[in-house]
Amino acid sequence: MDEGRPLFIQIAELVENSIIDGGLADEAQAPSTNELATFHRINPATAGKGLAKLVADGILYKKRGIGMFVTTGARDALRYRRRDDFARQYIEPLITEATKLGMTVDELKAMLDKWEDTP
Repeated sequence: MDEGRPLFIQIAELVENSIIDGGLADEAQAPSTNELATFHRINPATAGKGLAKLVADGILYKKRGIGMFVTTGARDALRYRRRDDFARQYIEPLITEATKLGMTVDELKAMLDKWEDTP
């Protein structure tokens, strides 16, 4: 766990990662609050807050008395959102810096292509 970020966000991201990598498929049951709390040695309320965030985001849904389940299409929704986040976090600053350096889009693409060929 990363000490610099709220634990409930990290719990939500761990579940999201399981969905993105295929560990939790559409309609699969998500780990319970107690399972997450026990495994990560955190307060169950913190784990519950992470799961509640995913419910609020439409990634999980509740079946009363049974548990939380992955919403159909959650993987695609997460990938779309994370790609958008990736662009804001990495691509925008990259383009800003390239512009400062007077680089063209073609030069930037050439640099990326060079990295793609590097093992």
